[in-house]
Amino acid sequence: METLIRPWRIFPKKIDAVCYNRGRLALLRLGPPLRVTLRQHRGLEVILDNAEWLCVDSNDEDRPILAWREFKIHARSNLHRPVGCELWLYHSCAGLIMGSALDDLSTALETLTIDLR
Repeated sequence: METLIRPWRIFPKKIDAVCYNRGRLALLRLGPPLRVTLRQHRGLEVILDNAEWLCVDSNDEDRPILAWREFKIHARSNLHRPVGCELWLYHSCAGLIMGSALDDLSTALETLTIDLR
């Protein structure tokens, strides 16, 4: 999954290990790409793939809003530590929701992985 739109900004970011591990578990069990609806952000969905987690506006033809990419997982030996990545912002207001969208995704993934048991 590759977006042709250039990002507005790129930031270094860390994703909580619990959120990242739940996302990977869901991808392993259900297969990529996996589409997750964000309940607290109307119209936003995250498309999870092995290479990136792309947050899109489903009300605007899946226009990219932000993406977590370039996960630093090579030789990862501590599953409890945060995972480094790059946060790509595609929308000028994406910075306002980047934290709450990730929290919302974590909650949605928790529900999803509980249902997979």
